This record gives sequence, C-alpha cells and structure tokens, in this order.
Amino acid sequence: MPEEIFDKVVKIAQSRGFVFNASSIYGGLRSSYDYGPLGVLLKNNIARLWWSSINDLDVSIYPVDTAIIQSSEVWKASGHLAEFTDPMVDHKQTGERFRADQVPEDIKKEDLTEPRQFNLMFETNIGPVKNENSAVYLRPETAQGIFVNFENVLRTMRAKIPFGIGNIGKSFRNEITPGQFIFRTREFEQMEIEFFCDETEEDKWFDYWIENRLNWYRNLGIPENKLRVRNHDKSELAHYAKKTSDIEFEYPWGWGELEGIANRGNFDLNAHQESSGKDLRYFDPNNETKFTPSVIEPAGGLTRTLFAVLLSLYKEEDLEKETRTIFKFNFDLAPIQIGILPLSKKEELITVCDDINGTLRSMFRTEIDITQSIGKRYRRQDEIGTPYCITVDFDTLDDKSVTIRNRDTMEQERIKIEDLSDYFKNI
Repeated sequence: MPEEIFDKVVKIAQSRGFVFNASSIYGGLRSSYDYGPLGVLLKNNIARLWWSSINDLDVSIYPVDTAIIQSSEVWKASGHLAEFTDPMVDHKQTGERFRADQVPEDIKKEDLTEPRQFNLMFETNIGPVKNENSAVYLRPETAQGIFVNFENVLRTMRAKIPFGIGNIGKSFRNEITPGQFIFRTREFEQMEIEFFCDETEEDKWFDYWIENRLNWYRNLGIPENKLRVRNHDKSELAHYAKKTSDIEFEYPWGWGELEGIANRGNFDLNAHQESSGKDLRYFDPNNETKFTPSVIEPAGGLTRTLFAVLLSLYKEEDLEKETRTIFKFNFDLAPIQIGILPLSKKEELITVCDDINGTLRSMFRTEIDITQSIGKRYRRQDEIGTPYCITVDFDTLDDKSVTIRNRDTMEQERIKIEDLSDYFKNI
C-alpha cells in the first residue's frame, strides 16, 4: 500500500469527522484520539457486525461487559504484574524513550542505555488515601475479566462446553512508543472471545477460529491480498500461550497485527483457581467428571479494524476535470447509508426531504445534506462513503419521484417516493 495513502486517509478522517486529536484545543495529547460523529457510527457498525457474526454460529457465545478496574489480585494471578513488560531504552543525548525493538535507524546503538523492563499497565489508586493497599490497574486486556466470570456465566446460563464468552471494551497499555495514528495508542478497544473447549479438541477449534475471523475481515471489504496469517515462533509466545497466530493487515508501513488467535490452554483458569480458591473446573454431565477446559482466544482490535477498513476502502478515481475520492463502504458498514439532497434550498423541496427522512431513518442511517452545490454535495457524500444519494428536484413536486444515485457507478435512476423503503431493503 503506497505510503501517501496513510496521509490522505488521516487527513480525511480528521476533516470529515471520523477521528479527532484528543484535547485538540489545548494542542492535543500524543497518541490520544476522540472519535467524531462518523467515526462513532463506523465503530459501532463494526462492533455490531462482530456481535452479529458470532451470534450466527452453531456454538453459543455469551456476551459480558466487564469492569475496567479489577482487583489487583486478578493481575497478580494472571502474570501481568510480573510478565506484562517491554524492554525500554533511553537516548542518552535527548532522554527520549523507545521500545528496544523500535529504535529509529538513525540512532546509534552506543547512544542508547542498556534495555530495562517496563511494565505496560497503567497504575492508579482507589479510596481516599494513597498507600500500598490502594493500588489498582486499568485493564490491559478484557480477557481476564472474562476468566474471572467463567463460573458466573457457567452457572447462570447453564452453559455446555464448547462455548465462548465475548466482550467488546476499552483496554489500556502504557506504550513506550505509540504512533502511526490510531494503530498503536495507549487507550484502545478490543473485541475478544474466550472459547472454552475440551483439551482434545483445542487444535480443531484453533484452526476453526483462524478461518472464521479471516472470513469476517474479508466480509468487511478488506481485500484478500491485504490479509495474511503469521504464526508465532516459540521465542515470541506470551507466557500463557501454547501457540499463537496473528491475522495481519498490510498497512502503508508494512504488516501489522489486526487480531491474535491464541491457544491459552488452561493457564488462566488454573491460575485464578489457585489464587482465589474458587473451583473453576467444568462438570461434564456425560461422565460425571470435572476438568479444566482449554481456551482458544480470538482477540481483535476494534479501533485497528476501523483504521484497516479506512485504508482498504479509500479509493481515487480520475474524472474529466477532477479526482473523485471515495470510501467504498458496503451498505451495512457505511456510517451514512443514504444521503438526501434537495436540488435547492427552496422550502418545498426541503419539506419533501424531511418527509423522506422521517420515513427512512427508522430503518437506515440517513443524512439531509443542503449546503453547497449539488455536485459538491455528491463529492462530500462520496468522501464519507455514503452508498446512495436521493436527489429531490422540482419534478418531484409533480411526479412524486426522486433520483437515486449509486456511489460506485454514479448511475442514476428514478424511483417513486412510496417505493424507497422497499428499494433499500432489497439492497
């Protein structure tokens, strides 16, 4: 992917209301971002499609929404307090810090300090007095909240193995060198599933989830040649993992992780069982025995997926007198599905637009766009990825019909207003 695409997508994302720099009126905060109206819609659509895809499976995936702040005992038992670290080095001349494997090429090795381990968790305190007993941490992943709720879900939902527990939510990592827009930030959102199965079937389910998740990214519109699966070698495996494969996307700077699929074995449940004293084994009614399930974890980045979608679906088309820029979101994914454009600001045309909007907005994501010439409004709708535009003109007042313009083909057709709902339902 050409590197200039990165700059173009970032510029449109910020100018059209997808992503803003956080605290921008105060000069911003490095690697911290707010999501604007279109960004929130797009992010919500991705999350909705994620939930929809796992609800359609033949196995049960139960939703939870777990606390960002958990007991510190959770992170001690999981190994995060001891193991969740990156090697950090300082540039002697400037004091700037880097992850040891992400030092800029123009800095000489002798100008760096020796690597030292840096825990990535954000520490804070609860209660009115700050002391050694008040320390807590912002979660670096949603997974542990799922594991400590394993018995709760098992009991209340009468779940039968194999089954999964899913969570979408924010996680926090005190990255040493964040950057590349919303690819690597200290505050981000994850889409995680912990899938509990019999140990004898863990390889089957590991392969199943790799293919399932790949298909999901393809269905978002990410091209096949921009996706790949990379298997971790033993030296890079996390302390809890038997094996891990990453689904990677080809960003403008190279391949980067979209989602990791890990075989966590029974590490987490055993660790929390030993630490808490709570029995976290599964009772198998078929042979009346208890065992600790194995866990396959598909863990994707919601905000990374949003960025990959923007990069994948950004297109430029040369027309006779200009270059048309487009986000080719599919209809389900598009932040705005239908733009409603009056040919002029005449009150009678705007009234018709309001009536059409009133009919469609309960079923579709719509927007009435009035400002500027009709041509410029088409270009704006193209640039925010709106698949269809409805144009209300003066003939509409007589024939009760409107013109529908297709974003991708720019072809237009005349449709009766009364047929609009059915037209878009059948897309």
